[in-house]
Amino acid sequence: MNRLLVALLSLIDAVLAAAIGLAIALAPLTALWAFGLGGSADWGTLWPASATIWQLGHLVPVAVTLPDAYLAATGIDRSAGAFVLSLAPTVFALFTAVFAARSGARASRADAWITGVASSTVVFAVLAALVAVTGGNAVAATETWQAILFPTLFFAVPALVGAIVIEWREAGAGVVARLRDRAEAVAGGWGELPALAARGTAIVVAGFVGIGALAVAVAVVVGGAQVVSLLEAGHMDVVGVTVTALGQLAFLPTLIVWAAAFLAGPGFALGTATSVSPVGTQLGVIPGIPVLGAVPQLDSPWFLLTALLPVALGALAGWAVRSRLVAHADAAPAPASVAPWATPSLEGLIGAPPEARTAAQDEPGDRFGVRVALMAVIAVLSGAAAALLAQLTSGSLGPGRLAEVGAAPGPVALAVGLEVFVGAAILLLSPRRRSRRSTSDDVRSTSDDDRSASDDGRSWWRRDRGEDERADAAPARVDADDRVGAATRASVWDGRMGGDAAPAGVGAASRGEQGRGRSVAVEDSDAAGTTPADETAPAPEDTAPLPPFVPRERGEGESAPRRPSPLPPVD
Repeated sequence: MNRLLVALLSLIDAVLAAAIGLAIALAPLTALWAFGLGGSADWGTLWPASATIWQLGHLVPVAVTLPDAYLAATGIDRSAGAFVLSLAPTVFALFTAVFAARSGARASRADAWITGVASSTVVFAVLAALVAVTGGNAVAATETWQAILFPTLFFAVPALVGAIVIEWREAGAGVVARLRDRAEAVAGGWGELPALAARGTAIVVAGFVGIGALAVAVAVVVGGAQVVSLLEAGHMDVVGVTVTALGQLAFLPTLIVWAAAFLAGPGFALGTATSVSPVGTQLGVIPGIPVLGAVPQLDSPWFLLTALLPVALGALAGWAVRSRLVAHADAAPAPASVAPWATPSLEGLIGAPPEARTAAQDEPGDRFGVRVALMAVIAVLSGAAAALLAQLTSGSLGPGRLAEVGAAPGPVALAVGLEVFVGAAILLLSPRRRSRRSTSDDVRSTSDDDRSASDDGRSWWRRDRGEDERADAAPARVDADDRVGAATRASVWDGRMGGDAAPAGVGAASRGEQGRGRSVAVEDSDAAGTTPADETAPAPEDTAPLPPFVPRERGEGESAPRRPSPLPPVD
């Protein structure tokens, strides 16, 4: 796609992301102005309020300074008239991040992700600057550089991540594709580490948010009576109830992260020297926000069992990444055998050489070091992601004791990291179970490979053992599935089929040629016990030496091809 067209489409994405976010903040205020105030107030004052809410939603701290007249009318202490509001309604930041990630992914699929991400980020920064300049007011003030930088980061980082993810997964050329190919070329399974670690971390983070959302739903249902009581205590009309409900929905992502931190163990705070955790609840005076009525009042140690949920998430991530790791290892081509004669029967008698034992110990399906690294990386990244979510959903909700609200990033990161580490270790470090069918297939494949081996391996063994050329008289090794055919061939070689003498065409040389690749070795006619009449008997016309057998390449999942038997059918 033309880079100019990609830049224009990315520009539209940035404009829509900013406009829709501002509209979400402006719509409830407009409804309040129209139905609650009757349109008597100046509508122009709604724009600064909407801009401030949008900036607060992108984690821009707001310095609130209440007028003296308002403080005197309400009886609020002057010391509480100025405070910093930093607890963000994170639904705005979430909307911007999702919109930006989709825009970056589309630019990557258009093969112009750098152009798309750069152009959309510049446009969004310009719009954030415009909002910061035109949306200032005396009551709720923001730092201009923060009002420009923070919203821009919430757009630029997800757009860049979305583009890089698509480039890593789908691109055939480019910087990210070359880096991916170079990483995947690392032997021993280490090339799969980045993708599998990202997959496992994504599973843990998605599950962390999911269990938090489920906990919020359960808490609202259980504490519904208290929520309704607080709502009725506000004596609000329909417009007030609607605006309050929308405001609480804007903090829904924040509540989900708090609930997830509660399930992980550390919990969260609703003010200085307060705590809400499975160990117990210690609260003082809290704001009369209806949704806070769902905060549980706990005094039972059984709630500590909720810490098993992050452990289960770690186990799920470990199972997912190990399944892919084993699938990739099984799909990889098997290493070449160091000696084609190295069958289980001979190895049990004479032992395998050091090269064969080393190859067996380095089986691709094992990859213990890769699994240990995956376990550690997933745990660290999951803890870091939990700490980031806790940091984004904590801040100040008002003056005094309300200056500390939310989950502490440090304890949350430590708890989630350790719990995920334990869960991932259960699945990633457990021994691999192999089904009976796969074991049977391996034995059958080994037998087929033994039959298709060349004489080079046998001659090497003879030289190593000091045997002479009469080692060709070693007992034949046959597969269990081919006993009848092996017995038939042995009887023909010995000249006992149907009581007739063996054809002269089936001599020692021809038998050695025909038996090559099937590991069937027989003595010559004298050692086999044939008579002089057998040696001088005329050879049948249909008996002729066969050309050497050259095995073809095997496809994936295909067993070794069987060589057609040169023997005539047996009546």
